[in-house]
Amino acid sequence: MIWGLMILTGIAGGIIGGSGEKLLDAALSACGDAVTISITLVAAYALWMGIMNIAKEAGMVSALARALRPVTRRLFKGVPEGAPAHEYISLNLSANVLGLGNAATPYGIRAMEELQRYNRKPRVATNAMCMLLIVNASSVQVLPTTVMALRASAGSAEPAAIALPALLATAVNTVFAVALAKLAERYL
Repeated sequence: MIWGLMILTGIAGGIIGGSGEKLLDAALSACGDAVTISITLVAAYALWMGIMNIAKEAGMVSALARALRPVTRRLFKGVPEGAPAHEYISLNLSANVLGLGNAATPYGIRAMEELQRYNRKPRVATNAMCMLLIVNASSVQVLPTTVMALRASAGSAEPAAIALPALLATAVNTVFAVALAKLAERYL
């Protein structure tokens, strides 16, 4: 509602102020930019989702799930050993580490469905479900591919220059979020 009102006010102000033609030119130019950015992002997602699917078929995801098991076991207590939820959680974490938040969503949904199977109170989220949401939302990004793709499509001379600052910021964010969640688990 607020955004719609702001857009309509801006359009009306542009027309009343005599800048209708500039407004139209800017809107059409922005549409072209949106298509370019969309194509760039679709290509990046297609590449990484393809790699993730190949990795899953090759058994690399199962190996990754085993490698992450010490971490996932501590973070997601109450999930039985060898449960499919661990694999989907690993896929979700992997996609997020690669900076593919939107690509991580289907894996997060599947992980939630699997976690729901072990939920004794189906209408109340378990600690493991809450932790998945927290880790998914804060997600450490070793390679922020979405941001890099956006920077590349905007003509950045160094699209990967954001990698180290993003890694540091997301690592601090994730550690803080997990610590707060564990504290809440203990006292709530």
